[in-house]
Amino acid sequence: MTSPAAPPARPTSAWRRTIGRLLRRAREEQGLRLADVAERARLSPQYLSEVERGLKEPSSEVLAALTGALGVTLADLALALGSELEQRRAPVRVLHLTSQRGSSSVVGAGPVGASAWGPDVVALAA
Repeated sequence: MTSPAAPPARPTSAWRRTIGRLLRRAREEQGLRLADVAERARLSPQYLSEVERGLKEPSSEVLAALTGALGVTLADLALALGSELEQRRAPVRVLHLTSQRGSSSVVGAGPVGASAWGPDVVALAA
């Protein structure tokens, strides 16, 4: 009997990477060490490091603790996140399928070329 194959590794999401980048930027702009912010937020420095690198997806409670430790609001973080993700949006190519009768329908969408979104772009199918 063979054992089931391990699931493929899940790529780091753009959301997690961006949240981590924003939190790190806020920390560094204030001249704070990772250990300082982790202590204020009552987190381990290792966990905060993983959040900043986009390896862990922080809960809403962790985000609230981190923004409090950094002296920023969750609303500010959410606005910055939306702005960053919007700036990184990749151009999208829409694929059309033309039937023998000449009618056309959208069958999928995906990124055009390489983008910051990388594997996080999801192809849509109709």
